[in-house]
Amino acid sequence: MKRRSLLSIKIILVLSFLVSLLSGCGAPPDVKASYPLESVNRDGNLTSYVYRAADKSVPVVAADLSEENKPDQISPESNERMFLVYGNEYYHLQQDPEKPEDTLIEIDSKEYVQRNYDSNFLQGYLTAVLISDLFDSLGRSGGGYRGYTSKDVYKPKEGNYRKPTDNDKKVAPPLTVDRSGKISRRGQGTVGSGGNIFKKEPSDKQSRGTIKRGESGGDGGLFDSPKKSYKKPKTRSGSGRIGRRGRR
Repeated sequence: MKRRSLLSIKIILVLSFLVSLLSGCGAPPDVKASYPLESVNRDGNLTSYVYRAADKSVPVVAADLSEENKPDQISPESNERMFLVYGNEYYHLQQDPEKPEDTLIEIDSKEYVQRNYDSNFLQGYLTAVLISDLFDSLGRSGGGYRGYTSKDVYKPKEGNYRKPTDNDKKVAPPLTVDRSGKISRRGQGTVGSGGNIFKKEPSDKQSRGTIKRGESGGDGGLFDSPKKSYKKPKTRSGSGRIGRRGRR
């Protein structure tokens, strides 16, 4: 009975430790501190937000995103444009034609992609299964849109881009950035986005909390075996006999 009580206490301690660990996870600083929001096209669930990553190439931005939170899909590396898919959000990274050293990060909702993008154009960047999921329900209608950098030629089917208002900035996509300046999607896995500790595939470089069994020679481990309640027999001299305590 005593052993069961000790085990119950240790289980309660472990659960308390995990709860405190989860409640202590704070959200990293908002991405807007590093990447300004330049343009918005928003109408209900149809949303497209464009950020600027100054002095960063498309592959570098894609690598930063992938390192912090592995995407569901990523297109082949390209200096001109790349796609990363995180659930129902599509990250369209594009080299700015007017400032080739910068990358424009366009974050589109699934509904925006369905209603505006050219499905034939996406075949070079997304898998056939994903394209089928996007457009078959709409009879492969979509539109002629091919991304923010060519919006004046291949215009979106619905809505127009404009400068973001204060309200737009408040409801912008839930991105986060760590203190080193790398971008990650909040809660994706995590996941979200702030800063979910249960990411899909954490980087090997990230520190991970572990709970270890008590090691040899250590005291007080959460998973140490309960101590035995009896004591080793003692010996007494004088009569040449060895006996247990309490026996006469």
